[in-house]
Amino acid sequence: MTGSTRRDFSLATLALAAASLLPSAARAGQAPSPAGWSRAPDLPIRVQEIYPAVMGGRIYVTGGLSPDMAPEQLNISDRVFSWAPGEASWREEPRLPLPIHHPYGLEREGKLFAIGGFTAREGGRWSMSEVVHLLDPQTGGWRFGPQMPQPLAETVAINHEGTIHLVTGRRPSGFQNTEWPHHSDINAHLALSPGSDAWVTLPPAPTARNSAAGAAVDGRWHVIGGRTVSGGNTPVHEVYDFAANRWETLAPLPAPEAGPRGAGGLAAAALGGTVYVFGGEWFDAAGGGVYSQVWAYDGAEDRWREATRMPTPRHGLGALTLGDAIYTIGGAAQAGGSETTASVEVFRP
Repeated sequence: MTGSTRRDFSLATLALAAASLLPSAARAGQAPSPAGWSRAPDLPIRVQEIYPAVMGGRIYVTGGLSPDMAPEQLNISDRVFSWAPGEASWREEPRLPLPIHHPYGLEREGKLFAIGGFTAREGGRWSMSEVVHLLDPQTGGWRFGPQMPQPLAETVAINHEGTIHLVTGRRPSGFQNTEWPHHSDINAHLALSPGSDAWVTLPPAPTARNSAAGAAVDGRWHVIGGRTVSGGNTPVHEVYDFAANRWETLAPLPAPEAGPRGAGGLAAAALGGTVYVFGGEWFDAAGGGVYSQVWAYDGAEDRWREATRMPTPRHGLGALTLGDAIYTIGGAAQAGGSETTASVEVFRP
């Protein structure tokens, strides 16, 4: 998420977006996707600010912000959907115990984790949560997991060999916890080992930021881009070596064709030993925009190259790898809250 435009993610903006997107069947006459891209079934609702996960060969999308939610929910979703390649449509899963946007999704030991995020529990759309929810497909219901030591959202997370790692993000900077100015950026690195209910502290990332993206290759966790509450986007690219338990700074994101260097609300995924970065947004006096270039990182040369362009440039989307493809899911085609989409576009390098 971002500064003033995203802070003012209003019901009026969401209502206006409701008329701006057509279902996939109505898009059939549009120009074909760029080489390497194809389509998968749309989500049942339009949604952004999601962190999807893979569990049991299925993609799960949990919560988010959606113009298709009731106004009394402040357009925060409690819906959960799953889909596997080859299926004609998404499947409804048990709903979250309460509406949440930005919950970080990942799988461990056959259970789906939805970590932190924002709720409306304190009266504002940006009430940050320390709660971890778990979905067990065997029992078909949600329960509480090990609570984080502090509220946290817009973090980056990964399951590495059974240990969950969280790094960077935002937390409340004081007693208030309902609006964007109540939060500050962090570089904290927390970990939850298998069988433990206690989060432990590991070496922090060099840079405090939120809304970054992450992906792992060869035992190294790349944390890329993001922004700060008051300072705008950053192109920073840092990598954590799990075996050595240390951080290193690598080549930053390149200068884009349009917009400032760096991206907030972007997504990342790794495939074939390469890290790919998708989308993100920026804000300026003219309102800002969404990045269209897809960057690929060459670890041998420590450099980025442009891999392709997104058929639908978006921010607040999710990206994950399943099989031989990267799935880019949901998001919004305009900076802030406008043009939220249900689109699922598939990239094969």
